[in-house]
Amino acid sequence: MNPLTGLYGSVTALRNTLFDRGMLSSRRLEHPVVSIGNLSVGGSGKTPFVIALGELLKARGIRFDVLSRGYGRKTRGVLVVDPDGNATDFGDEPLLIARRMGVPVVVGESRYAAGRVAERKFQPQLHILDDGFQHRSLARDFDIVLMTERDFGDRMVPSGRLREPLSSLARADAVVLPAGLAVDHPALREKPVWRVERELVLPSMPSAPIVFCGIARPEQFFAQVRAAGITPAAEIVFRDHHSYDRSDVERLLAMRVKLSAGGFLTTEKDAVNLGSSQADLKPCAVAALSLTLDHPTEVVDAILTGIAERKPRS
Repeated sequence: MNPLTGLYGSVTALRNTLFDRGMLSSRRLEHPVVSIGNLSVGGSGKTPFVIALGELLKARGIRFDVLSRGYGRKTRGVLVVDPDGNATDFGDEPLLIARRMGVPVVVGESRYAAGRVAERKFQPQLHILDDGFQHRSLARDFDIVLMTERDFGDRMVPSGRLREPLSSLARADAVVLPAGLAVDHPALREKPVWRVERELVLPSMPSAPIVFCGIARPEQFFAQVRAAGITPAAEIVFRDHHSYDRSDVERLLAMRVKLSAGGFLTTEKDAVNLGSSQADLKPCAVAALSLTLDHPTEVVDAILTGIAERKPRS
């Protein structure tokens, strides 16, 4: 095992202990906070889950905003996401959420500061905290943690992808697992477990497309594409949150000519990062990942009940 893994685990455990004992404090916003997070580094479907939960809240007539760090942005401070803006200013995932949902999305290194701005500007009834499980400096009223099958056998970074050990699930109010995944783990016992069905929504598709993406788990996207009966001319991986430039576009165009591909296929997040360059990759189909919660009424009821209790937590 990488010796840095033990060091990282020790630092993480110490930090959590300091929060648990009140030696590090969490600031509380005026309105309740529902955190969506995970234990691993990317790839668990947090953004689609935020969107799915947000749509359920909208159907109930509940006003909310989304608070996010804005990972990958070149700006600093608290900013309200402009849906017509770019990923460089706001981060790709906050921009995608703002475009898909039409609700206020506020980014900031301090999610407390972002929440204060949101409360002044938008008068929400609650906040959704995106990727918030480790952001313990902001108090939350309901903690939701998304898990994948891989997480249960993984190691802490840098040997693996876990940011926290499985024992940290004790802080969660609910754990979300993929539908059909059978897991019997002590960390899940006496813990509400919700199930989600993941579906890749594909538009009209060019023949033999070049499939490319810059996401946390590209192999999962490629497998879903092939399972849909699509035979890619090539599969190209960029780093997660990749900001595409002209050289990337030219590389893809040259590959299309070389392979006689019919066009391109990518993800919603990559389309956000492509920006106006997407117009140069015609035809370019964009696949959307949709999450459907089992028993959605019970899920929202559980969240609202947990919020009503408003037990102090960090």
